[in-house]
Amino acid sequence: MRAQSRRRELLTALFLLAVLLLTPPLLIVFNQATRVLGVPTLYLYLFGVWAVLIALVALTVERRDAAHELDAADTEPPGRDVSRTTGTATDA
Repeated sequence: MRAQSRRRELLTALFLLAVLLLTPPLLIVFNQATRVLGVPTLYLYLFGVWAVLIALVALTVERRDAAHELDAADTEPPGRDVSRTTGTATDA
């Protein structure tokens, strides 16, 4: 349960970060007539923030799933092996 509450806290923090990064006062800073490689800075900022947020959410969710799988594998009783093809327990 502790890992699930930690995951919820991380996802909430990422949501608040997204709200902060996408507020109009911060967007006005990047809404300039300058261009980088022919692309307006506002577009680069929006797509950059979007990509970073998606990557951070993916890392948060995937890291949690990998840790959960490891915990589940550690709780298997000794002497029992789960068959990879059928998913049924067999004696070792």
